[in-house]
Amino acid sequence: MTEPSDAATADSVDRHVALWSKELDWMDPVKEAIIARLAILARHAAQARRDTLDSDGLQHWQFKVLLMLRRLGPPYEASPSQLADMLGLTRGALSARLAPLEDAGLLTRAHERSDRRRVRVRLTDAGFDAFEQHVVSEDKGENALLAVLSPAEKRTLADLLRKLVLSAESGAYATGPSPYSPKRSRSDGT
Repeated sequence: MTEPSDAATADSVDRHVALWSKELDWMDPVKEAIIARLAILARHAAQARRDTLDSDGLQHWQFKVLLMLRRLGPPYEASPSQLADMLGLTRGALSARLAPLEDAGLLTRAHERSDRRRVRVRLTDAGFDAFEQHVVSEDKGENALLAVLSPAEKRTLADLLRKLVLSAESGAYATGPSPYSPKRSRSDGT
C-alpha cells in the first residue's frame, strides 16, 4: 500500500489506490500510484501551459512556430521546408500558419538576395519578445509547482524521470500482456 500513515497528507491517488487495491488484488499499488501521479501532473502541466498561452494571447500552434525559430539561435530563421519538417507539417499547412504570424508582426518571410526562389522565415523582435514573455510566465508556474521540493529532491526526481524517459524512448519496456491475471471471474462470481 502506498497510503501515507497520516491521512492528512493523503492525496487523490492514495484514495484511488486504496479503492482499487480492494477490487483488484493483483494490482501493484506502487506502480498504480506512480502512473496515476504522472498522469495528474501531465494534465496539470498541460492545462497550465494552455492557461499561460491564453493569458499571453498566443495559440499553441503559434507558440510552436515561435519556439522552433527561437531554438535555432541567432539569427532565428529557417527556410519554410526546414520549419515544416521541424513542426511535422506540410509546406501548405505551414504557409497557412505563417501568414497570421506575419500579419501580427511576429515573423517575416523574405526572399534570399542570392536566389529569389528561396524564402527565409525569421523571428522579428516582437516575435522574440512574445516568445520570451510566454516562457517567463510558464517558468513561474513551473517553479511554483516544484517549490515544495528541496533542491536535492528536484535532482533526484529529475534523475529518476530521466531513467523512465530513456526506457520509453528506447522502447526497452515490454508492452505485451500483463503478467497479472484476475483470480475470479465477474461472470461466475468465483
